[in-house]
Amino acid sequence: MEENLNVIPRIGDQAPDFTAVTTKGTIKFSDYAKDKWMVLFSHPADFTPVCTTEMSGFAERKGEFDALNTELMGLSIDSIHAHLAWVNNVRKNTGVYFDFPIIADIDMKVSKLYGMLQPNESETAAVRAVFFIDPSKKIRLIMYYPLNVGRNMDEILRVLEGLQISDANKVALPLNWTKGDRVIVPPPSNLEEMQERIDGEYAEKVDFYLVKKDL
Repeated sequence: MEENLNVIPRIGDQAPDFTAVTTKGTIKFSDYAKDKWMVLFSHPADFTPVCTTEMSGFAERKGEFDALNTELMGLSIDSIHAHLAWVNNVRKNTGVYFDFPIIADIDMKVSKLYGMLQPNESETAAVRAVFFIDPSKKIRLIMYYPLNVGRNMDEILRVLEGLQISDANKVALPLNWTKGDRVIVPPPSNLEEMQERIDGEYAEKVDFYLVKKDL
């Protein structure tokens, strides 16, 4: 039986390790950005219009990722020479500098590790995948987009911040949550906790199973 080399990692899995050539030099993933969150994202190809807008979006908002203790790392199935030429071309034409590592995945090794090659979409270009990886190198959230639809940078930052706030405060986040909104108190797991939800004072309470508070 042929080995499946394009198994998609799942939420909760340890992020597959790799060593790759990037625009910032050779990087071993497990040694990179220790004690930081990571956003690993793929784009189909250099010198293409949608990808240029997306990579520019990451670059222009890099300060917001820095503030969230998060490193960016891009990828496409292009050579390091194509990456360098594209970075230089975009900076020359728009003033935007892609100041984060971009993996030159010409052998498709990393794309296959992360399920970025999806044959019904394309056999030669990575789909628009986004992996949110916590400091323990565990995958916490995954997004996939087709080749012809760009990602939403506000949503990427929203869920990144949401994951961090949820971890720090042991809460859940409701529909359309943004920073500053009320958060959900975890539902009770026993009768004592249920009674506490019933009797407790909260900013908003529908019933014992749906209780919100301010942070």
